[in-house]
Amino acid sequence: MVSLSYLRLLPPSLLLLGAAAAAAPQTPVDPQAVAAGIRSRAIGGASPAWDLVESLTTEIGARPAGSPAMERARDWALARMKALGFTNVHAESFAKPTAWVRGAESGTVVAPIERPLALIGLGGSVPTPPAGIDADVVVFSTLDELIAARAGSLTGRIALVNQPMTRTQDGSGYGAAVRARADGPSFAAERGAVAFLTRSVATGSTRAPHTGGTVYADGKPRIPAAALGIADAELLGRLAARGTPPRVHLVLESREIIAAPAWNIVGEIEGTDPAAGVIVVGGHLDSWDPGDGAVDDGAGVAITMAAARLVAELPVRPRHTIRVVAFGSEETGGSGDAYAAAHAGELVRIALAGESDLGSGRVLSLALPNGLAGSATARQLAIALAPLGIFVRSDPAADSGADFKPLAAAGVPIFQFRQDATFYFDIHHSADDTLDKVNRADLEQNVAAWAILLYLVGAAGDVAR
Repeated sequence: MVSLSYLRLLPPSLLLLGAAAAAAPQTPVDPQAVAAGIRSRAIGGASPAWDLVESLTTEIGARPAGSPAMERARDWALARMKALGFTNVHAESFAKPTAWVRGAESGTVVAPIERPLALIGLGGSVPTPPAGIDADVVVFSTLDELIAARAGSLTGRIALVNQPMTRTQDGSGYGAAVRARADGPSFAAERGAVAFLTRSVATGSTRAPHTGGTVYADGKPRIPAAALGIADAELLGRLAARGTPPRVHLVLESREIIAAPAWNIVGEIEGTDPAAGVIVVGGHLDSWDPGDGAVDDGAGVAITMAAARLVAELPVRPRHTIRVVAFGSEETGGSGDAYAAAHAGELVRIALAGESDLGSGRVLSLALPNGLAGSATARQLAIALAPLGIFVRSDPAADSGADFKPLAAAGVPIFQFRQDATFYFDIHHSADDTLDKVNRADLEQNVAAWAILLYLVGAAGDVAR
């Protein structure tokens, strides 16, 4: 049913065209008039996005895969999708081989001064012995400097990589710095280290440490690993520069749940042409545990659910079915592979796919698949997105989001809304990822962009392949 409040916000020309289309289906609807109505709805306060992210963070909070909170998040997503009018709402279960659970953690400088450290264990880290580890810290300015250290040079010591992350608008500084977090523990262990510390992969200056996953190399020793807040990593660097290695007492408790249950939550807005295929979008419902998961990725879940809901309210539905997926284990892996496996038989029917997973920063540009480049739909998108400050790029989409990588590898066409990530990594994976960091105006701009894409591509038929 068409919302009366929605009709009041549509341009008069669109109402007339919609009425004409109802009386004579062959009468075309002006797509730019529809896009104008979408923009008015999304940025005029009619989008449910803010209420969704507020509800998720307030009622559920942090949602690590394998936790009781993730079970509550599953039920939340099912209920919200049904309330928004989605059809075919269901949970697709899969088992993670393991789910990592954080325990008590602490770090303290015990010499040449005594001072507590702000640190957080890296996801997947093995625990320290119950009594902890006492060892001198060797500080490296970069991961490459650690790699260059000779074998055995870190025996009995703790390695710290104090490598800053560069602030960039497109987030590329993260890719350059995150290798220290992911691969550092294995390189340190190869050189005899008993534990590994990394400067948080972050651009902010607060003391809050940023977590994230680490990856142990096959066949290599596994040592405890944690991230330090920026100020504390620099403190250890200054102490080491004075000539006497700082000594640290480190305690990390953690455990693993074997065969942990997980879920992808799915809901659809049914299209008018079953042969046209499906547009699949979504965000990840899980989050790391120190904050509330508002920016990463409550915002992405809210943006895609709200955008699909706005399209459902249009007087004319798109040809494609729009499917929204709230992925259940992006941060520690598994949800994208599980979705691709569960839908292997219908991949050829997926016309387009893309994930929102960079918070609520304003969308700056749109990258499309090769099949849409230069098409009439791309031109319509360029016109409709320009009032939102978004341009359509000439280069094809290179990334669809972590959960859609398996689909992209299988040949599914992907798109990417590129957002302003200037401040995203100030709070990423930290206790500061809370609702107050979500800018409502930027959130609504995202919703408008996603809804316009879903409408224009969805109405155009199977043109992406």
